[in-house]
Amino acid sequence: MGLRELKKQQTRELLADTAMGLFAERGFEQVTVVEVARAAGVSPNTVFNYFPTKEDLFFDRQDEVVAHLAEVVRGRPAGSSAVDAVRADLLAAIADGEPTLGLSPRAAAFWRIIDASPALRARLLDLGERAEAALTAVLAEESGAGADDPLPRVVAGAVAGAHRAVLAEIRRAMVAGERAELVRRRVEDAVERAFGLLASGLAEYPPKR
Repeated sequence: MGLRELKKQQTRELLADTAMGLFAERGFEQVTVVEVARAAGVSPNTVFNYFPTKEDLFFDRQDEVVAHLAEVVRGRPAGSSAVDAVRADLLAAIADGEPTLGLSPRAAAFWRIIDASPALRARLLDLGERAEAALTAVLAEESGAGADDPLPRVVAGAVAGAHRAVLAEIRRAMVAGERAELVRRRVEDAVERAFGLLASGLAEYPPKR
């Protein structure tokens, strides 16, 4: 990474971290972009150059999250189904403590900020829909489905829906103050069972490479 790219990355992280501190202290709706800029020591235009909306400041890793399921399926090992790939990836993320899952006591504040903000709840739904659309595109491409074939959309809805439900259970449990280790074990068991049911019907989809 060159010096210019490094400085841009550092500025982006500074803005996101500064904003999150203010959001955690006062709530998302009560903080303005101007206040974030002032706290970070930059102009409001600088903030908008990196984050077009205030919601983007909060969900600063949204592009990564939206692309994740599609990338997992596209890059899966030969002979592995889409369901197998997503299940393995999700179990690995849970075991490794992947931050975007929110499976830690510190994440409870993050989830509470979302719960208190209609704008953030709407953006979270949008991110889920975009992730599902990206997964649909990969399934359609790999299965050779035509534009009028609904199967890739239906399968993507089932797989992405199960994935979202797991994240929702983590969110509920963390906000309720449950112990992270107990939640982890319960969620791992749910992933094994739920994706096992999906796999029984989708083991050959898309066609194995």
